[in-house]
Amino acid sequence: MEIRMAEERDLSILCCHDRHIEPDELRESIRRNRVYVAEQDGTFIGWARYNLFWDNTPFLNMLYLLPEYRGKGCGRQLLVHWEAQMKQLHYSDVLTSTASDEYAQHFYMHLGYHTIGGFLLPDAPYEIILQKAL
Repeated sequence: MEIRMAEERDLSILCCHDRHIEPDELRESIRRNRVYVAEQDGTFIGWARYNLFWDNTPFLNMLYLLPEYRGKGCGRQLLVHWEAQMKQLHYSDVLTSTASDEYAQHFYMHLGYHTIGGFLLPDAPYEIILQKAL
């Protein structure tokens, strides 16, 4: 698996799969080098996208692999790569979140993340906030 910084040419495929962000905002995230693309033999298989919480702490907004690439260690590789990049940028901690009814909480906890809080929006499952020291 290869991981690289997303480029403008990736916008169309990312927009097809990432329905949680507006195209203009996604374009800006790519421009700011806050999106990583995962490929297998040149084929798009997933991505990681982050922003800064409180303008100073990396917050992983999206880690997504196409269904056929899940359960094969690709998510772990993508997360570890992102964490290494954040450490190179001199961040000491990273954050993410997941819904309490999603398996992702176990994935993150297995990789060293700890629950530090959460919140409940109307008609939605409890959102768990997770943190990891780098």
